[in-house]
Amino acid sequence: MSTNNKTLYEFTKGIIKENPVLVTLLGMCPTLAVTVLAENGIGMGLATTFVLVCSNAVISLLKNIIPKAVRLPCFIVIIAGFVTFIDFLMQGYLPELHSALGVFLQLITVNCIILGRAEAFASRNSVGRSVLDGLGMGLGFTLALFAMGSVREILGLGSWFGMKIPFLCDRPMTIFIMPAGGFFVLGCLIALVNKIAGRKPPKEISCESCPNAAMCKGQCKVEEGA
Repeated sequence: MSTNNKTLYEFTKGIIKENPVLVTLLGMCPTLAVTVLAENGIGMGLATTFVLVCSNAVISLLKNIIPKAVRLPCFIVIIAGFVTFIDFLMQGYLPELHSALGVFLQLITVNCIILGRAEAFASRNSVGRSVLDGLGMGLGFTLALFAMGSVREILGLGSWFGMKIPFLCDRPMTIFIMPAGGFFVLGCLIALVNKIAGRKPPKEISCESCPNAAMCKGQCKVEEGA
């Protein structure tokens, strides 16, 4: 694979092929909790993308300095610093969105997407590749939350970004803004992505059929054998 193709792959893999929400099924808590509105989905997605890109860059820079024995606590401290920064920024300039996201904004610190990319990618690759990985994964996360928020808001409230939609606003299907509706929309989006990507249910559980194979590179199998 050429350098340009590798660069493009690092950026685009998180959109469909390794989408953190719709393929690897990470970050389910904020995905289901904040996507009642399309605006909330974009806000959470962009905040997570900012933290993901910045933490990936810093962790990649410090990967040879951080002792392996304390790498996870160090990763969490770095991530928490950027979460605190974006939290204060949104509280000052976007108070309504900050209030809508609530505690889930602070919980970005322990979002398994960010910790997963820090451990599996940023701590093993260059700064440039880590930043591209963060951008791609963040974009995939944002698009997934935006799609979920749009569907739930349109069907559940009869509006989109606060704009009323004729006919739908008169008789909205409020189940879509409830937890059951969130799970239903998520399942439909996962099925759609699998259809687009041409995926089929695995005949057996193995590294080849695992959606995290590219990120894990067989490490789980090695640790299990140990």
